[in-house]
Amino acid sequence: MAIRYIRKIGDPVLRKKAKPVTEINPHIITILEDMAETMYLNDGVGLAANQVGILRRLVVIDVGEGLLELINPEIVYEEGEQIGPEGCLSIPGVFGEVKRPQKVKVRYLDREGNVKEIVGEDLLARALCHEIDHLEGVLFVDKVIRFLDKEELEGVKEV
Repeated sequence: MAIRYIRKIGDPVLRKKAKPVTEINPHIITILEDMAETMYLNDGVGLAANQVGILRRLVVIDVGEGLLELINPEIVYEEGEQIGPEGCLSIPGVFGEVKRPQKVKVRYLDREGNVKEIVGEDLLARALCHEIDHLEGVLFVDKVIRFLDKEELEGVKEV
């Protein structure tokens, strides 16, 4: 495994739409493992492949319940609404309140190519939406309702 360079705001790759993964091979597995290692090293809760310069539909997330690896994730259901703080490893030091669904269902492939679904609520729903937005070239700052100042940041982690 290797640590990947996280692309920062202004890098054009962050604004491009990722392409679907058509074959799950050892290269794709290595990318997922590198992304997880990079996310953990940088104390994030999620990372999309765009953020490490790879335009493939790959996401890793860990909101404290164990690592999720999602290949070709898509939101198939959402309900409710929540407004909460977000940050991003690609936009260090910037945080803001973003409106997201309270609950989402995401369909994806696992590393063996099996179709899976996961239901996420609260922080997991927020992380799933945030990372899938990355795959579409959308950054959380595009959706910020209000930017947060230092006093409001205690305990906020970057997605």
